[in-house]
Amino acid sequence: VQLQASGGGLVQAGGSLRLSCAASGRFNVMGWYRQAPGKQRELVAIINAGGGTNYADSVKGRFTISRDAKNTVTLQMNSLKSEDTAVYFCYGLRGGAYWGQETLVTVSS
Repeated sequence: VQLQASGGGLVQAGGSLRLSCAASGRFNVMGWYRQAPGKQRELVAIINAGGGTNYADSVKGRFTISRDAKNTVTLQMNSLKSEDTAVYFCYGLRGGAYWGQETLVTVSS
């Protein structure tokens, strides 16, 4: 089982980035978590097989999660803020939890 993440990078505040995660196989739930320096890992956004979504309050209205039929989940991040700076992890749930490799998002103010 693999979760291959891509995207991330450095962007100025107010800018946009897109993260993608391609899964080898179908997951009931896919999404993204993040961990900022000195903080615990937190949920950013998840999407289930039926398209239902859940977002952290801090990203509602700015981030959009979607998934396609090929088991790829995308996180479109707009109006980025410095507090969005973190390491982002792709997540998949299928029986148990699976994690992809981390990708760094840095938002400069």
